[in-house]
Amino acid sequence: MSTHHSKVAIVGAGLIGRAWAMVFARAGWAVALHDPAPRVASEAEGLCARGLADLAEQGLCEDPGGAARRIQAVGSLAEAVSDAALAQENGPERLEVKRALFAEMDRLAPRGCILASSSSAIRASLFTEALPGRARCLVAHPVNPPHLIPLVELSGAPWTAPETVARAREIYAAIGQVPIAVLKEVEGFVLNRLQGALLAEAFRLVSEGYVTPQDLDHTVKDGLGLRWSFMGPFETIELNAPGGIPDYCARYAGFYRRLAAEAAGPEVYEAPVIGRILEEWGASGDLPERMRWRDRRLAALRAHKLTQEEG
Repeated sequence: MSTHHSKVAIVGAGLIGRAWAMVFARAGWAVALHDPAPRVASEAEGLCARGLADLAEQGLCEDPGGAARRIQAVGSLAEAVSDAALAQENGPERLEVKRALFAEMDRLAPRGCILASSSSAIRASLFTEALPGRARCLVAHPVNPPHLIPLVELSGAPWTAPETVARAREIYAAIGQVPIAVLKEVEGFVLNRLQGALLAEAFRLVSEGYVTPQDLDHTVKDGLGLRWSFMGPFETIELNAPGGIPDYCARYAGFYRRLAAEAAGPEVYEAPVIGRILEEWGASGDLPERMRWRDRRLAALRAHKLTQEEG
């Protein structure tokens, strides 16, 4: 579907809402930004304009001025969702808030409008069941910061229509994100479950004295992460054995079976373990400055990946 002449409603203009506004505006969409708190949406316009200028400097936005002009704060939810093809909800991560917001959006949005939530942990079935339009509702969970990391996890409730997921997938792909479908509802979706498996083993290895937290980070960023920045685990193992995945499994399944039998348990998140890791990790320095450093590095990596993929 063409991304031009389309309108998106961004409901909630905090960090994630502003990132979504930039992503849609950069792709040519008209963006109606609404937040129930006074002045938040109008102040978000300027923050988005600055963010788009930063993206342009990093090679990630061709026309920051034009994109910024497509983002408009509106005074009501009704105005935000009128003629929208999609509404992206970015409210607080609280069930009762999402229930109330989705009931309002379902009442006000035109029939063909998809209702998507940026929820990071609350499943779609918990806040859409009672809605007349529940078939058009789903979670579209981004990764922070969404304007630099393109993955979007699409997770419907059992009653979400397959065509809702298919159309959402088309929309997010067309605006330059990378949508994936979570085929059945599961806590943590896919990304956080993978991250959780790695984190538990990392906490265990550090707390039991096998490696320092600094060297563990090197193992990921200068080892696994280099491959993982352009290949997933299945592609990685396919290319790590002469006969591909079956050969890899034949060679290494015994070793991995032993590891899985004694996987790190919930005790790795108990206070003594966390205390030991914090002690070894040491003082953290200026976090806001380091977050800006992270975002610059992500932007450079994203720009590099895009040139490689186009090449």
